[in-house]
Amino acid sequence: MRKINFALLIVLSLIAFTSFIYKMESKAHKADYSSDKIAWLTWEEAMEMNEKAPRKIVVDIYTEWCGWCKRMDASTFAQPEIADYINANYYAVKFDAERKEPIVFKGNTYNFVSNGKRGYHALAAEITGGMLSYPTTVFLDEEMNVIQAIKGYKDAKSFEQIATYFGGNNHKKTPWESYQKSYRPIAIPVKN
Repeated sequence: MRKINFALLIVLSLIAFTSFIYKMESKAHKADYSSDKIAWLTWEEAMEMNEKAPRKIVVDIYTEWCGWCKRMDASTFAQPEIADYINANYYAVKFDAERKEPIVFKGNTYNFVSNGKRGYHALAAEITGGMLSYPTTVFLDEEMNVIQAIKGYKDAKSFEQIATYFGGNNHKKTPWESYQKSYRPIAIPVKN
């Protein structure tokens, strides 16, 4: 009898533990892909997706040591309204400007360029027009042409205005100054 109770206890413990692990993995999976987070892609993933279904691309060019890049991740990019807008209108790319692996883009191969202790990726220099300042946000059109590279940290309100300007093709018909004056926010609470 004692052996049966012990075996039953082990079986029930395993079931409870398995259930707990399943719930934790399920929560982690939901958190990674919830709509209130930007669905960041690699450069290669975005290019592949853009071939199948063209869409504008927003590129967050950062480095691991950049404090303002981390702040933008924690504040601006953490806003659910920003995430929703970006996910609906762009492919979003996180691009480490010090990435070592080569990238083929528009028939050209871009490599890491050693520069003292650090260096930079030639594609980061290409799409920023040589503006290697971090963070820099680059907006590309559906044909992967640079629309604009914007350097520096942007709070949620500023970033929203810029993202909607390019995302809605307003840059094709409305001067930036006019767009700024008539802009109506998409209801982002200011938490910066």
